[in-house]
Amino acid sequence: MTLDSSLDGELVAGRIGVGAHPGAPGLPAPTLRGRVTMQQVAAEAGVSISTVSKVINGRYGVSAETIDHVTQVIERLGYEASLVARSLRNRRTNVIGVLVMDFEPFSTEVLKGVADAIHGSGYELIAYSAGGHVEAQVGWERRSLTRLMGSLVDGAVLVTPTVTDVQTDGPVVAVDPHTGPSRLPSVAADNLQGARLGVEHLLGLGHTRIGMITGRSDLLSAQQREQGYREALAAAGLSADEPLMRCGEFDPEVAREAARELLSLPEPPTAVFAANDLSAIATLEVAAELGVDVPRQLSVVGFDNIPESAMADPPLTTVQQPIRRMGEEATVMLLGLIAGGNLAGPHRTLATSVVERASTAPPREA
Repeated sequence: MTLDSSLDGELVAGRIGVGAHPGAPGLPAPTLRGRVTMQQVAAEAGVSISTVSKVINGRYGVSAETIDHVTQVIERLGYEASLVARSLRNRRTNVIGVLVMDFEPFSTEVLKGVADAIHGSGYELIAYSAGGHVEAQVGWERRSLTRLMGSLVDGAVLVTPTVTDVQTDGPVVAVDPHTGPSRLPSVAADNLQGARLGVEHLLGLGHTRIGMITGRSDLLSAQQREQGYREALAAAGLSADEPLMRCGEFDPEVAREAARELLSLPEPPTAVFAANDLSAIATLEVAAELGVDVPRQLSVVGFDNIPESAMADPPLTTVQQPIRRMGEEATVMLLGLIAGGNLAGPHRTLATSVVERASTAPPREA
């Protein structure tokens, strides 16, 4: 469906159908293409434009029989209200937006959670991507919110925003903001504890030479995961071996080169903890290319538990952050704010856990 930016109350065609004119049985309705106007609906129904307007907006002065008749015509023509026109009339669109930098596994899972939350709520959903352009990586939220907020959506969920000092005309909730909690309500996973758990899993299997492929240094989530890695090693009486650490930037291609460097060392690690699943999966692929058997020669742990992790070869052991639930929680918070409620707590941190699969095993005896 396209969006009609006109202000005259015209509607935008969604699905266009062909059927009999209610007032003239046996006569086929004209085949309509493109945008359907209120005038066309009025002509098709044999009523005035003002009557159609009253039916659409639920106003008084129209008989039940006429309402039913006009409604049938609207449904048959695939008649959808323009969001812009509806927002100007009612100051409410009953639409929420999900704004992402790009559609990738993490943001897609968040989107599923948002869809779960609005099911049966009467709200609709618009997903908006900044396009993943490198030049737009910082501050894309401001541009996107300016385009959508107020006229198209009643509120928005920002996924991994780079900045949170945004001025908006409606409520906004952030999921996993890059810089951590701010004035915006937010939902995030316990990255620090999750990383500890992932490394503790490897330590429990007997690994002591554990490498790490880190994430983006400017992101709080990546910083916390590296901190958790270091803390787990320290608690086991080990110190982080800097030569066994490489930056993966949360980017599969960068992580691929990082993994190749680690696995090509004279004394490579027996296990690798990757800061996200895409980096861990890249490590599995490099290991296969180099003839390194996983998990007999190398154990690999990721972070996220995106759907792709279970389909990796071998299936990836990973730290699960409840991404879908994060989207759901953020949306519940947002709907409460739209309704005028107050939040009991503006920032929510959800627990993480280890999901054991076939990519980890005790180190092979020398």
